[in-house]
Amino acid sequence: MTQRVSSWSLARFAGPAIPISAMGLPLVVYLPEYYINSLGLPMAMVGAAFLIVKLVDMMLDPVLGGMMDRTRTRFGRFRPWLAAGTPIIAIGTFALFMAQPGVGPLYLWFWLAVLYVGYSMVVLSQTAWGAVLSTDYQQRSRVFAWWQGANVVGMILVLCLPPIVTGMFKGDHLDSMHAMGWFIVLLAPLTVLLAVTTVGEPTAPPRHGKTGLKQYLNLLTRPSVRRLLIADLLMGLAPGIAGTLFLFFFERMKGFDKTQAGILLLIYFIAALAGAPLWPMLAKRIGKHRALAVASVIYAVVQLTAVITPPGELVLGMIVLVLAGLPYSAAQLLVRAMMADIGDEERLESGVDKTGLLYAIVTGTVKLGYALAVGVFILLGMMGFDPKTPTPSGDAALVGLYAFAPAILGLVVAAVMMRYPLDENRLAEIQRQLAARDATGGHTPPPAEPGHDAILPAPAE
Repeated sequence: MTQRVSSWSLARFAGPAIPISAMGLPLVVYLPEYYINSLGLPMAMVGAAFLIVKLVDMMLDPVLGGMMDRTRTRFGRFRPWLAAGTPIIAIGTFALFMAQPGVGPLYLWFWLAVLYVGYSMVVLSQTAWGAVLSTDYQQRSRVFAWWQGANVVGMILVLCLPPIVTGMFKGDHLDSMHAMGWFIVLLAPLTVLLAVTTVGEPTAPPRHGKTGLKQYLNLLTRPSVRRLLIADLLMGLAPGIAGTLFLFFFERMKGFDKTQAGILLLIYFIAALAGAPLWPMLAKRIGKHRALAVASVIYAVVQLTAVITPPGELVLGMIVLVLAGLPYSAAQLLVRAMMADIGDEERLESGVDKTGLLYAIVTGTVKLGYALAVGVFILLGMMGFDPKTPTPSGDAALVGLYAFAPAILGLVVAAVMMRYPLDENRLAEIQRQLAARDATGGHTPPPAEPGHDAILPAPAE
């Protein structure tokens, strides 16, 4: 029987993704450019700070994942971590987004480290929580479609702030960054409080065995995990590169000002929001891994069309970005839904629930992709690009890194996903064996917590 969570419950569960994504997008698109052009820090230093802090922070993920798997409280495994990480994010966001001219490299390094600790706690706990809300192959896509929809809503809302601040309130770029910061600082505690107090978390199975760094590394030897890891890394790296270079590309190569470029980016994410429900529907017909392959090919083709779009043609630019935005949500939601399936496969074979560690892998690969993406500033500088002075070699490097590199990565993802081994039929057999084992000596889930939404069987069709 299909397990189904109500749409209202999923909306509350997904709510914290709105401020978290509203923080994540400026970290890639606006904040590096802000510290380079508005605060005057050297481009190579800013690129190195974002790259190294993210890489070091990745080492925290398996530690947190193992700790979450071992956590047992009356509020669940994952919700306490979501609540604990929220004030850290609020403090780090305030420091980074409210920075004034005159801050130095040490300021940037320190507060980036603080922010990413909170980010790891919040993103890992929320996605792992989503993985246990349903055991159904298709319903998991639905859970993460809501989560991804909330992510895109957060991006859209934060992208609306600069045009509003500069257009309606006659502010400047500094004021826009401050508005983004306040949006995150105020909204994160409210959405997290609503989610953790009104949406239940299924009780974890009994602990059998360890979950730590050794088990984290062992998971990477699984064929299904390796393929999903490669896809997630590359589909984080591809839009990460494009997002990092977005303002430079559309201002330098297409002749748009910062406000117009911000509008184009807003349109991109509106299209991504519209695309979020499409990919679970396609996955229902052809499977999650094939749906991800289709999205990757579409992304690659459309990314290349940005090169041939004439400069200054705002309408054509909008059309291209609508087409590019539609596949954006696919990797985010499908990879996480597939990782929940792998959690069942791993529990059947090892007898240990490693949900936290599995989502630490996902969180880590996303960070690595975006760290490498921000590190593209270093490569761009080595290839002759100057943010102040156009040069033929620098402009060619910008075009190649913005359009061609992400397109190639998208095609690689499609090839990797076509041989992904864990489909709906295989998962059904895994869950049948888990149910049989649990019935003969395993774990029987207790009733849902009083005062929280239960996971209910779907009505018969």
